[in-house]
Amino acid sequence: PAARRRLGLLEKKKDYRLRAADYHKKQNALRALQKKALDKNPDEFYFKMIRAELQDGVHTIKQPKDEVTPEQVKLMRTQDIKYVEMKRVAEAKKIERLKSELHLLGAEGRSPNKHLFFLDTKKEVQEFDIATHLDTVPELVGRVYNRPTTATLQKETLKGATEPAHLKKLAQQRKNQYDLLKQRIEREKAMFVVSQKIQTRKDLLDKTHKVKVKKETKTTPAIYKFKFQRKR
Repeated sequence: PAARRRLGLLEKKKDYRLRAADYHKKQNALRALQKKALDKNPDEFYFKMIRAELQDGVHTIKQPKDEVTPEQVKLMRTQDIKYVEMKRVAEAKKIERLKSELHLLGAEGRSPNKHLFFLDTKKEVQEFDIATHLDTVPELVGRVYNRPTTATLQKETLKGATEPAHLKKLAQQRKNQYDLLKQRIEREKAMFVVSQKIQTRKDLLDKTHKVKVKKETKTTPAIYKFKFQRKR
């Protein structure tokens, strides 16, 4: 009708049923919450009662405040760096001791040493004999260490293990020592990276304006550019 045109289109009966069902559903939920609140023990307490609050209608948990001062954080960072550096120096000393014992002789992955001989003519090159030039037996030419001369072999007996089983055992022991040396070198490098990262985090506690130049990786710390400030 023209008199009700301002009210809009007529609503159908099913809209009334849906609206009534939604209303009763909400009323039942409110009654269930009221019953749960009445059945609750009034003396019950849990810490979220004092750690939570409503902010703009949203339930949020209060963030605990830091109980340490920036100076204390810097001191802790310094102690961490000193501890890591102490362990790194200890590893470095062990590495030097292993190197002095092994001398990196015949180590796998190490670039082989080169021994150059200079000759004048091509004929000398063709007739050149390494064993004769080094004054040793051909079986010892391939050695880079413990290579006695022919005169020494004639005067003295060969010292050390000579049986294949003993030589194999010694070679395995030497390989184990090189593996241990490799692990200690990798550990020392990792500790150096950790100390650098801790130092970077300590420097970030300064309130000076800074810009990140390079992101942190597994092997390198992050790089920041600090604004220059003149010290008084």
